[in-house]
Amino acid sequence: MKELQYPFDAGYILKKKKSIKKQLLADNMPRVEKKIAILGGSTTNDIRDITELFLLDYGIKPQFYMSEYNRYWQDAVFDNPELQEFAPDIVFIHTTNRNIIKYPDVTSTREEADAILKDQLSHFETMWKAIADKYHCPVIQNNFEQPYFRLMGNRDCFDYRGRVNFINRLNMAFADYAESHEGFYINDINYLSACYGIDKWSEPAAWHMYKYAMCIPAIPDFAFNLAGIIKSVFGKNRKSLVLDLDNTLWGGVVGDDGVDGIEIGQETHMGQVYSEFQKYLALVKNTGVMLTVCSKNEEENAIAGLKHPEGILKPEDFIIIKANWDNKDRNIEAIANELNIGLDALVFLDDNPAERAIVSSQLPMVAVPEMTAPEDYIRTVDRSHFFEITSFSGDDLKRNEMYKKNAERAAMQSQFADYGEYLTSLDMVGVIDDFLPVYLPRITQLTNKSNQFNLTTRRFTTSEMEEVFADEGYIRLYGKLTDKFGDNGIVSVVIGKINGDTLDVILWLMSCRVLKRDMEYAMLDNLVERAAQKGIREIKGYYYPTAKNKMVKELYADFGFTKISEDEEGNTVWSLETAGYKTKNNYIKVERNKEND
Repeated sequence: MKELQYPFDAGYILKKKKSIKKQLLADNMPRVEKKIAILGGSTTNDIRDITELFLLDYGIKPQFYMSEYNRYWQDAVFDNPELQEFAPDIVFIHTTNRNIIKYPDVTSTREEADAILKDQLSHFETMWKAIADKYHCPVIQNNFEQPYFRLMGNRDCFDYRGRVNFINRLNMAFADYAESHEGFYINDINYLSACYGIDKWSEPAAWHMYKYAMCIPAIPDFAFNLAGIIKSVFGKNRKSLVLDLDNTLWGGVVGDDGVDGIEIGQETHMGQVYSEFQKYLALVKNTGVMLTVCSKNEEENAIAGLKHPEGILKPEDFIIIKANWDNKDRNIEAIANELNIGLDALVFLDDNPAERAIVSSQLPMVAVPEMTAPEDYIRTVDRSHFFEITSFSGDDLKRNEMYKKNAERAAMQSQFADYGEYLTSLDMVGVIDDFLPVYLPRITQLTNKSNQFNLTTRRFTTSEMEEVFADEGYIRLYGKLTDKFGDNGIVSVVIGKINGDTLDVILWLMSCRVLKRDMEYAMLDNLVERAAQKGIREIKGYYYPTAKNKMVKELYADFGFTKISEDEEGNTVWSLETAGYKTKNNYIKVERNKEND
């Protein structure tokens, strides 16, 4: 919804929140349902209501549990039947510097200041551990905004007795905890309040009159920031930037002005602006976001512009370059198809409002932010939370290269008349084995990102995956695939729960970038082999239809399973006897991970 895209009108959202919610619920968009517990150290009603709007817009339908005012610690640490029955999928702890119980003062010794810091950190760590032990779900914790007064003036930031210094040290301790604990995330209100302006954010009247820890107009900014973390945890991030060129990556029109006439580099102030934007995009690319081009241009002009000696981004930084005179919405559809990702994974950046309007109307699933002044391009992209990072793996670093290699594979495929010969020519080697601890973050990440080739679309938190890893009542498989072009990384995950002599496959997913290369058959062969070794006579597979996974509706039929039931919603159950099974993989050499031997 346009009204909820950054930069939004916070006043309008607060005033029209009921009608906005009604509009969102009337759009019949498929949404995943998630339970969110908000444990607040201050009033949280409006935070809940506005966060709900952003989550609905992201495709998440939340159900909330709310703690009583300032009982966040008690709700988390002590037995709470209501919260336990609620069984949250995520817990958000809304505390601010108003909830810091004690600060050092000017009479404190250094040892006393350190002890106060240790006590405050222990207060929170006790709560975080209790939540992890009881609810086994991700936790989002606010850090602390700066105090709205500095008793010692500028000295407050470096003197151990200063509040600024104390809050900074406490924030660093929170950051250290987040770095060392999977499934624990910081909602960085220290940064957010600085962007908003600490004088406005920490309005004393909002606290004393309503017990809001921020001014009411700041609540939509806060809720938007929080919703960005939640949607990332639940796999709703965007994956690719689709970039216009003229007046977006450089100033001017390369076809009219020539390569020498476009503005990029240090010679003009606007050239510097576009250089800074390209530097920012290069950093975004390094996080695993895929860069593509969609430009109305002659291809040779587009390539020449990207080869400008002062340019930061070069042609090789882009997986796909669509530079032609076709309608941009059609080119964007083609980009999604070639990348084998959904339109809802794309963000389109274009300075031309007419082009933005056409793409928005024709492809409403594509995110199309308002790109106004070039000086604001970075802020617009960065604060829109399109690519909020809550987990980060080695495969993320290599994603652009992996997709570029896929394009090379597709080009080579066109040279073969026989598809089997093409697969043989790839020299594929698969490593299929039980989970390893080092791969758990990537495996968990895949469960929350894979939507198309995902038969049950079950999501796992880090703690839930660790429980599966430690339980001998499961058969677990991950699959890596390499070929002559390079390493695709972990591309498939299967989890089956052992019930007597039956194995219930509760999760089967695969990255679409390795579709139709026999990897699904290699995983099946290995699953049947391991099941038979454990005395399993029957494997049951489950397919739960969603708006995105129709491509695997008949996968079990292709595997040779027999359908044994189907309900009105299209949920199906399939069965395969392990006895007499014949292997199906013909093109992948399968190996075990040597670390599991």
